[in-house]
Amino acid sequence: MITFYDFASTVPGKTFNPNTWKTRYSLNYKQLPYKTEWVEYNEEIERVCKKMGIPPTSKRQDGSDVYTLPAIYDDSTKTGVADSLLIAAYLDKTYPNTPKLFPVGTEALQTAFVDALRSKLGSSWLLLVPVILKLLLPSNVDFFVRARSAELGKPLLDLLAVGEEQEAQWKNLKAALSTMDAWYQKNGGGPFIMGYTPSFADFVVGGFLSFARAAGKNIPEWRDLLESDNGRWKKLGEALEKYEAVV
Repeated sequence: MITFYDFASTVPGKTFNPNTWKTRYSLNYKQLPYKTEWVEYNEEIERVCKKMGIPPTSKRQDGSDVYTLPAIYDDSTKTGVADSLLIAAYLDKTYPNTPKLFPVGTEALQTAFVDALRSKLGSSWLLLVPVILKLLLPSNVDFFVRARSAELGKPLLDLLAVGEEQEAQWKNLKAALSTMDAWYQKNGGGPFIMGYTPSFADFVVGGFLSFARAAGKNIPEWRDLLESDNGRWKKLGEALEKYEAVV
């Protein structure tokens, strides 16, 4: 059995984080049995990872380890893995007779896709922060702000745009989605980047779209984004719904 570690939130039993969504999609697509353990966004992440032998994903400026989610622990191989991309590669290698997240010959291209997407989004990811702060457990908010501020080298809340700067971030996000739409238009048909075959790249986009759907209940701009590009993102979201089970 695989244990999947996801962030606890104000909506019990619901995934909200775009990064952990990538792994949930991956597990569901491969139809692997797993269970979810909900971890608070605080020092509990490091405690759980160390206990299960799940390695850190990066280093702080002072050289100390950073532990992050998503993470999994696979009882069958006694292996812990963190980072959605590394988890996807592990699942394909360990369970070769299940649907491929990286069809043969595509892992390098999909990795480049993820990097290109991150670059296109730029600072517009900061638009997610106000919603994340509402979805986190109240007792976890201060830790999230402190951790992000340390990563950025600046107070997180000081970086949240308002007025014209915020409008510019929305425009940048819409432009990024339009660029992605142009990539998808070259797929020969179908809702996925490879046409009618889902892959990890779609789950990366899907994680963002799932977050946008949750946020769109209260923020009109998020709803508008989901309807943009001739409904591309709404259609992709609908095609991914079969892989959204929370178990």
